[in-house]
Amino acid sequence: MISPDQQAQILRYYHAERWRVGTIATQLGLHRDTVRRVLTQAGLPLIVPKQQRPSMVDPYLPFILQTLKQFPELTAARLYEMVRQRGYAGSPSRFRHVIACHRPRPAAEAYLRLRTLPGEQAQVDWAHCGHIQIGQARRPLMAFVMVLSWSRHTYLHFFMNANTASFLQGHVQAFDHWGAVPRVVLYDNLKSAVLERQGPAIRFNPVLLSLASHYHFEPRPVAPFRANEKGRVERTIRYIRDSFLAGRHITSLADLNEQALAWCAEVAGARRCPESKDLSVMQAFEHERTHLLDLPETTFNAEDVVAVKVGKTPYVRFDLNDYSVPHDQVQRALSLRATATEVRILNGQDVVAAHVRSYDRGQQIEREEHVKDLADRKRTARHHRASDRLLQALPDCAKLLTLAAERGEPIARTAGALSDLLDRYGVEQMRLAVADALRRKVPHPNAVRLALERQRHESQTPVPLGVALPDHIRQRDQPVTPHSLDTYNTLLETPDADTQ
Repeated sequence: MISPDQQAQILRYYHAERWRVGTIATQLGLHRDTVRRVLTQAGLPLIVPKQQRPSMVDPYLPFILQTLKQFPELTAARLYEMVRQRGYAGSPSRFRHVIACHRPRPAAEAYLRLRTLPGEQAQVDWAHCGHIQIGQARRPLMAFVMVLSWSRHTYLHFFMNANTASFLQGHVQAFDHWGAVPRVVLYDNLKSAVLERQGPAIRFNPVLLSLASHYHFEPRPVAPFRANEKGRVERTIRYIRDSFLAGRHITSLADLNEQALAWCAEVAGARRCPESKDLSVMQAFEHERTHLLDLPETTFNAEDVVAVKVGKTPYVRFDLNDYSVPHDQVQRALSLRATATEVRILNGQDVVAAHVRSYDRGQQIEREEHVKDLADRKRTARHHRASDRLLQALPDCAKLLTLAAERGEPIARTAGALSDLLDRYGVEQMRLAVADALRRKVPHPNAVRLALERQRHESQTPVPLGVALPDHIRQRDQPVTPHSLDTYNTLLETPDADTQ
């Protein structure tokens, strides 16, 4: 687009100064076709360019146009080979330019504006928002977005994956947050909603149908490759990227979800509602809430249920980590139920273990009572238990133990001493101390102990207790009988001759 001032200059140069089209284009830095278009729009007769000289492609144009009409997506390279076999001797670059000029362009598609009633519809979609590093694992950060189509009120929650369990948990949390349910929920054809589709025949995911029957809403997938039918959630995702995620520092997933809820109420909720310009989104939502369906009395169970097999060791593998179970559950098939924060392992209806869910990878999440009895029964396994626990907490200790073995140090005693230091000083201080011992090339527990003492003196912290107090108050209050000091008085007595 050119400005009105440039249009006036073009007309003045052409009529008053009698400049040619090429001169005007050079003077104003415009294309010649742009200058011709301005003159034509001003009422001048159409300036017909000089007739171009014949081209080598001209005899083959009918064949090219007929082929492009039948196969619009055929590449210029393939067309060049077809025409070259028919006698064309021109260069490929010139041929590609001709094909670009004659390739048919698809006609622009017009869309109807979709309007919904209050409480009638919500739209759901996932948004990939990069990755987040948790320990040794690099997890995808997925945003679950649900938007009410009339008021545009948004529910935003972040997960570490986009599986079916997270999909269901997002629905349950959104309905609980709103305190109501829309009548229709719109989806695209993701596997958590639609397993198979052949034209109008749709096979829904059974768990989605269970969720819909529990909350009494209708799941409705849009047509394939028709994202415009759920344009409200698509535009909301773009708004989330620009307004919420841009420049935001992520410390933890829980903190990010708290910020997301506050943003939905304060920033996104303060926008003008497109359906009613005199209301904000939050005010429109208060009006729409009365038209939504009521929540059922019970909450839908959206846990991730997985069948697991316990091997010879008392652990089950789930989501890149190992979770401990009692040692009497080995060689059994159990069921695992996981939420976003907890992992429970069941034998039938009995819960045999419960752990806090970890999103790291390669970790052993265990309870001490699960392996204590096993370690007591297998005395030879205690040394391996100490080494295993040490390497899980501090992977750098593997190099330290290897160097100690090369120097002839007893591995069991070295691992036991390092485990005691780990219990007293913690993982962070031990990591620095082990690195210091490796840097000094002294693979011995005393080197680690000296490094820990230097850290303690620099930070001016008290000496950590090596013995823990009993858990029960009665055991802590047991009376202690002091030793008699009379025996020490005999040392001051003068020995007689017989004793000498």
